[in-house]
Amino acid sequence: MVIMMQDSYENPLCKRYASHEMQAIFSDDSKFSTWRKLWIALAESQMELGLNIKQEQIDEMKENADAINYEAAARYEAELRHDVMAHIYAYCEQCPKAKPIIHLGATSCYVGDNTDIILQRLALNLIKKMLVNLIAKLADFAAEHKALPCLSYTHFQPAQPSTLGKRAALWLQDLLFDLNQLEFACNNLKLLGCKGTTGTQASFLALFDNDHHKVKQLEEKIAAKLGFDETYPLSSQTYSRKIDYYILSVLSGIAQSAAKFSNDIRLLSHLKEVDEPFENNQVGSSAMAYKRNPMRSERIASLARYVIIGAINPAFTASSQWFERTLDDSANRRISIPEAFLGVDAILSLYINVISGLKVYPKMIKKHLDEELPFIATENILMHCVNKGGDRQLLHERIRVHSLDAALRIKELGKENDLIDRILNDEAFCLTSEELKRLLVADLFTGRAKEQTEEFLLEIKLILLAYQDQLGIDIKIKV
Repeated sequence: MVIMMQDSYENPLCKRYASHEMQAIFSDDSKFSTWRKLWIALAESQMELGLNIKQEQIDEMKENADAINYEAAARYEAELRHDVMAHIYAYCEQCPKAKPIIHLGATSCYVGDNTDIILQRLALNLIKKMLVNLIAKLADFAAEHKALPCLSYTHFQPAQPSTLGKRAALWLQDLLFDLNQLEFACNNLKLLGCKGTTGTQASFLALFDNDHHKVKQLEEKIAAKLGFDETYPLSSQTYSRKIDYYILSVLSGIAQSAAKFSNDIRLLSHLKEVDEPFENNQVGSSAMAYKRNPMRSERIASLARYVIIGAINPAFTASSQWFERTLDDSANRRISIPEAFLGVDAILSLYINVISGLKVYPKMIKKHLDEELPFIATENILMHCVNKGGDRQLLHERIRVHSLDAALRIKELGKENDLIDRILNDEAFCLTSEELKRLLVADLFTGRAKEQTEEFLLEIKLILLAYQDQLGIDIKIKV
């Protein structure tokens, strides 16, 4: 038996976590075929505006648009140390008729930056589809559990009860904020266009004999051919690197929401109130066979941390650009932008998987609520007894003493909470067991949690109507 060893590093985002669809968007085939589409759009638009370019040259370029000759490009780049020129030469080998007019008047950023915008828009749309499907799944979960009372926590200390559906609605609201920010980013994303080496379009003005109108038309035509309504009105050689910051900030926001969800699930798993999906043969620990660790939620938290930290990259890049162009952004952007998208793609896949298969344990939820309900109910008990003619100050002091004694019994002796028995047996309260039973119904303490959830889900339902064509997605978790 021969075991094949891998002797080079592979990015775990691709090998283990991100979807094939997202990887395809940032693949070499996608990148370099888009470069060629941009060269075609440039040449075709120049021909339409009167430059001496023949249709057979355009046809030749189109025939070879997707047949990237990587070996030739690698050979040229080893010699030229310039990736764009290397791919121009490689394209020219395949298109001898079009060779004289490929990349006419353009700079490297014409293909590089425009491609980055095009691919980021594709990636944002994939993220949007995943986010919308996650919102739909989470809305279903919130609706199912909208009335299930649960113990709420502040500072991870027992607080006033809520419902599990309301807690899920809070996760959902964060995602809605993210969807709004994503839509804003998508709607405001524009193509760089053809601005030239310092953004003045001087080279194109020279090509068109100082005809400003044709230069403007050229840019409009290129944008339309690539599916954009607008180009940025101003640029240097590159589009403003603040655009990358805005986009990665959206991705960071999604990662923040997912991390918050994953932390809550991990805590709830510790409390044994929920379990994330766990396959029959899944191993929770290599040492402790009984373990059922919430590893998918932990992975969400781990990947989210990477994406959130990664949003700092474009901030530094945007702030450190010198005048009209420096190249200290290039290597950073090649890594930070695709990996942010790959990371969020993996996070959303996990989030959808977890919420779709989350196992809820209502009896454990009730047990924890019942353990704390006597303390929570003391204010209602006090009000009830005062309304019956009791002395508020006296009863308040009696509750304080009983509560401290009951808490001490729980913490020091590991006993059950006997606060209700203490109050029932205290003649100062004049309470019957039936009266106390009515005062200890959990639903009395959840306020408008159920109604808030129902009202919010109506809003979500209306929002999802606009995305009906994007609902339905097949999520596969590799490991």
